[in-house]
Amino acid sequence: MGNRNSGENAENRNPNGTFAPGNPGKRKGTRNRATQAVEKMLQGQVEELTQSAISKALEGDTTALRLCLERVAPARKDAPVNFDLPPIKSAEDASEAAQAVIQAVSEGDVTPLEGATVMGLVEQYRRILEATELERRIAALESAR
Repeated sequence: MGNRNSGENAENRNPNGTFAPGNPGKRKGTRNRATQAVEKMLQGQVEELTQSAISKALEGDTTALRLCLERVAPARKDAPVNFDLPPIKSAEDASEAAQAVIQAVSEGDVTPLEGATVMGLVEQYRRILEATELERRIAALESAR
């Protein structure tokens, strides 16, 4: 096996090292060799290993306990945000909704990160409303001809 950076195995690749069109590389879903080896080693022993981890957790092994709890109740990566947001039916309404988000953040009802996420949703919705309005106006102009 040659040096990866020498370029000697660069056929069918772009100059930047990415695969050229028509050369897809690995198929989607292909797992790493190490992952496949570990799965093969564990085959048929999953139940025993799981029971062992549970037993150790019940005996007070904090690492095993944490492992078990992470599988039973994984940490939430996202949570609903509850605050009053006015309905958005126009770009002007989006401005009022943005003001409500800023107010909720300033009052501590939502975190700044949650507020930024909601603000992004408001902005995307405003763009959709704007595009819809433009399409409606264009259609009205074309039908008036």
